[in-house]
Amino acid sequence: MPRTWLEVSLDRISLNYRQIRRVAGSGVDLMPVVKADAYRHGATAVAQTLEHEGAQWLAVSNVEEGKALREAGIRARILVMADRIDSDPRAWRESRLTPVIHDLADLSQLSPGQPYHLKIDSGMGRLGTRASVAEIVERTRGTNIEGLMTHFASSANFGSDQTQRQHERFEQIRLGLDEAGLRPRWLHEASTNPLHFGQQHTWRNLVRPGYAIYGYVSRAAGKAPDEMLDVAPALSWKATILLVKEIEAGSPVGYGAQYVAPRPMRIGSIGAGYADGLPHRLGNRGQVIAAGRLAPILGAVSMDVTTIDLSESPELKAGDAVTLLGREGEVSIDARQMAREAGTIAYAILCGISTRVNRIYV
Repeated sequence: MPRTWLEVSLDRISLNYRQIRRVAGSGVDLMPVVKADAYRHGATAVAQTLEHEGAQWLAVSNVEEGKALREAGIRARILVMADRIDSDPRAWRESRLTPVIHDLADLSQLSPGQPYHLKIDSGMGRLGTRASVAEIVERTRGTNIEGLMTHFASSANFGSDQTQRQHERFEQIRLGLDEAGLRPRWLHEASTNPLHFGQQHTWRNLVRPGYAIYGYVSRAAGKAPDEMLDVAPALSWKATILLVKEIEAGSPVGYGAQYVAPRPMRIGSIGAGYADGLPHRLGNRGQVIAAGRLAPILGAVSMDVTTIDLSESPELKAGDAVTLLGREGEVSIDARQMAREAGTIAYAILCGISTRVNRIYV
C-alpha cells in the first residue's frame, strides 16, 4: 500500500459531464477545462473519458498541456487559454492547438489562416484585449477569428453587478463585430458558475465547465437563483497510518510543541504532509476521517508526516488507511471543507496535491 494516494472515479467524471450536458441543453456545446492536470485528476484519463462522452472541445492553460494530450492520442479540439503565441511556434501547427489571443499585436505572429479565439477583457483586468470595436475590426479583418470569449470575475457573487457589466461589455463588442460583418463561429463567456446558477443569457453557444466536471460548484454570495447542477466529487485522497502509539498527558506533539496532550491519548502518524499538498495551515485545525469518524490533526503538519488523534478509533492500526478527502460511511470531507479550515480555496486544495501522490483510477 502506498503511503498516500488518490482514488479517481472516471465514472463520476462521466456522470458529472452528462449532468452538465443535460442542463446546458441543445444548441450549447461544452468545452471541459482539463488544465493543471485536470485539477490533479489526471488530464489524459479525464480527457479520454470526456472525449468518449462526446466532448468536441477541451481547454488547457498552456502549450505543453496541449501537446501532452495530443501525444496521448486525444483528437478533440484543444483551446490553449493562457499562453503566448510565440512560446512554441511549431507546436500550434504540429499539435493542432488553437490559441487564445489576448493582444491584437500578437495577430501578426499567427500563421496564415490559423484559427484562434480572441479574448475580451470585459472588466476582470486580467488577460484579454481592451481594444475598441473599431480597433478589433481593423486588426482582425482577413484573419480566421473562430471564437470570441471573455471570463467573469465574480460570477457567484449576486450582490455585485460586475458579471452583468462584463456581459454587457462583451455583447457590445460582439454586436460591433457583427455590424462590421465579423461573426465568429464560437461565442463563450460562461464557466461553471453561470451554468450552475442558470444565467442562460451568458451561455452563448459554448460553455467552459471546469470545477463542475470534478464535482464542485461555488457557494453563492447574495440572493442567488436556483442551483441547477447536481454533481459530486470524483476524487478521494487517502493516507496510510505509519505508526500508532500511546502518549501521556502533557506530552508535546510535532514541531514547536504546537500541541500538548491534555490527557492520555492514542495518536497516529500518517504518510502525508505539506510536500504532498496537505496544507500546513491545517495544523491543530484540520481533520481526517478515521474508521468513519472525524479525527483531529494534532500539532503542525510536517513535510512528509502528519499526526492525528486516534483515541476514538481504537480499531485502527499501523498499515490501515485514513481519508483526507472523500467519504467513509456518513462522514465526508470535500475540498471546500478543507479549504475553509486552511483559509484558502478549494481549487488550491485540488491543484495543490503533489505529483508525488500516487493516482489510482477506480
